[in-house]
Amino acid sequence: SNPLRPRNLNRVGYAASTSPGYIKKKFGRRRITMNRNKLQLGFAEKKNILADLNDQQKSAVAHKTRPLLIIAGAGTGKTAVITRRIAYIIEQKWARPSEILALTFTEKAAAEMEQRVDELVPYGYTDMWISTFHAFGDRFLRDYAINLGLPANFKVLTATEQAIFLRQNLFAFDLNYYRPIADPLSHIQELLTHFSRLKDELIEPGEYLALVESLKLKAKSKEEKIEYEKTLELAKAYQRYQELMIQSGNLDFGDQIFLTYKLLKENKKVLKECREKFKYILVDEFQDTNFAQNELVKLIAGRTGNITVVGDDDQSIYRFRGAAISNILDFKKFYKNAKELVLNQNYRSSQEILNSSYKLIQHNNPDRLEVQNNINKKLITKKHGPSPELLYCDSLSCEADKVVAKIGELKKEKKYKNNDFAILVRANSQAEPFIQSLNMAGIPSIFSGASGLYSQPEIKMLVAFLKCL
Repeated sequence: SNPLRPRNLNRVGYAASTSPGYIKKKFGRRRITMNRNKLQLGFAEKKNILADLNDQQKSAVAHKTRPLLIIAGAGTGKTAVITRRIAYIIEQKWARPSEILALTFTEKAAAEMEQRVDELVPYGYTDMWISTFHAFGDRFLRDYAINLGLPANFKVLTATEQAIFLRQNLFAFDLNYYRPIADPLSHIQELLTHFSRLKDELIEPGEYLALVESLKLKAKSKEEKIEYEKTLELAKAYQRYQELMIQSGNLDFGDQIFLTYKLLKENKKVLKECREKFKYILVDEFQDTNFAQNELVKLIAGRTGNITVVGDDDQSIYRFRGAAISNILDFKKFYKNAKELVLNQNYRSSQEILNSSYKLIQHNNPDRLEVQNNINKKLITKKHGPSPELLYCDSLSCEADKVVAKIGELKKEKKYKNNDFAILVRANSQAEPFIQSLNMAGIPSIFSGASGLYSQPEIKMLVAFLKCL
């Protein structure tokens, strides 16, 4: 029960020291010293968790109870705030490590968060739940698989494996419009995307089917009746898809959230256990969460739970994946007693860049937190530099030529080297004109967005097929 007591010491290799009677081992920046009588654990260089934080960050880290909304602009140290808040909660003994749930959007962000927390707390503090939403759902479902009638060793299919599964079972579906005779496989990807969006909105197969059937009497014209038949076909296909997946012991990524929410919503005993287990919940990149993820967090936390969300509505770019910016905009409407903190001290950019970006984002008004919550989100910094320069071009190739010409000009005037420059593009496909222009100008470059052989769509498809054989 003592969180300072290390587990499984036998898994750590120890080497004999030259000092008689002692065994020492460096473990990262922590030092473990053992003798015959006692085990001493501590930091090699222990420092105050609140050190080097500004007043806004300290207030966020030291917040004890009730919901907390942290609006963190770009470069304001939000990851530092989350990780130090976790460490501070443990240090103040408000909760054990296993009673803290931290959720984020990507595996990379979760790994970084876990690493930073590990550097802040003494060795022996284990069992923290720091993961992506899907990894949390997967772990939860494996613990409670029996409650959903799932095998404990269920398999989560990748997008390619889903397509193969649907193709293999296509004629088990009652399809007409979406399985044309000329090309029966033409709508497989669209069907899977539709099913995924339904799960992102927490729409169950039976609920979808009942809703569609209730629209039958409203379909009067020929066009309306055709549209009704198409929608009914989709609803039946969604229901059949879920039946076949569960029967074969398979889940998709959407199920990891969808089924976790379903179990907690329908099983009060499991929900009570979950709420008692997690005393503190923290969510990073909250503006990128979809409806299902937000509802799951709200269900676990309850209306008065110790939930902390960190996000910035101005950085919401994943709506095409189902992200709902309304989650962060409506946070204070759901949690009436929520505290709101704004981090606007920037540590990344110059004030000139911040001023330009702030001027640009005003075009999103009035659908921004700054307007709706009457707060000041303008970022400030002590750094200064040249003002951003805007180049006007009428085509992508013209843009690439101008950028390369500008690089050549700066190299000549400022004596810059090639590795002093970086070109950022919205998508990897837009990099090709710049690469060609750089080659024409004799400027060597490295394209960091190039994916490896095993990341190519054709190779991923081939590997998925081989797994099925």
